[in-house]
Amino acid sequence: MTPRPTALIAEDEPLLAAALQAELAQVWPELVVLPIAGDGLSAVSQALQSQPDVLFFDIRMPGLSGLEAAAELADAWPAPGPGHKAFPALVFITAYEQYAVQAFETQAMDYLLKPVQTARLEKTVSKLKLALSQRAWPATHFEDTLSQLRNLLAATPKLLPASEWLKTINVSVGQQTRMLTVADIAFFEATDKYVRVLSGPHDYLIRTPLKDLLPQLDPQIFWQIHRGTVVNTTFIDHASHDDQGKLNLNLRGRPEKLAVSRLYAHRFKAM
Repeated sequence: MTPRPTALIAEDEPLLAAALQAELAQVWPELVVLPIAGDGLSAVSQALQSQPDVLFFDIRMPGLSGLEAAAELADAWPAPGPGHKAFPALVFITAYEQYAVQAFETQAMDYLLKPVQTARLEKTVSKLKLALSQRAWPATHFEDTLSQLRNLLAATPKLLPASEWLKTINVSVGQQTRMLTVADIAFFEATDKYVRVLSGPHDYLIRTPLKDLLPQLDPQIFWQIHRGTVVNTTFIDHASHDDQGKLNLNLRGRPEKLAVSRLYAHRFKAM
């Protein structure tokens, strides 16, 4: 007997999640909907544990956005190969925001607008059924998904013109404010409430979120290599793989090894 397809809904608004689950029961009765995740981090954890066939991810969730959660999941998902389940089909749920809709259409990623309409959901379900019937998906499917997520994440921030890129950053050191030259910063790393700034032998903290800081940095020099890490490429000495095949960066003059997520590993293939 062919196993029934499974789906995970990640939505922080319980009424909307329940409404989507009820709609799915009507248009796709054989689908098994797993317990609903109320935030991005829970969605990643539950998806890794249950490995559903389909993910419905709300774009705006506490902790991690739907896109960030999908990227985090892709980085942690077992590498495609014999005995490993294919990465889930992704459907993003969003309130009507023209830039988001255009981005999804450009990347051929499926999406649903809130409130979800039955006719639109039926079209999505038809596409999902076709995709699932064509499994097992090859590794190229996973690479295509990574590329789509990468482009969607890159489309979100609005980059500033070169004349407005940050040249200095102010940090607090005790009762003093110190001005750091951005070119001397080796990398930025997000923590729970702050962003660590690593410059020379020193470690500073700033309150500006990494997602707000990134568009202000020269994109030719500062590369995002993980959801919470942006590296100054002029400090990179070499890239290497660990025993699990994960890519890490070694920096000149720094003891840290910086993990590179699958989403950004393509930048270092020639290294």
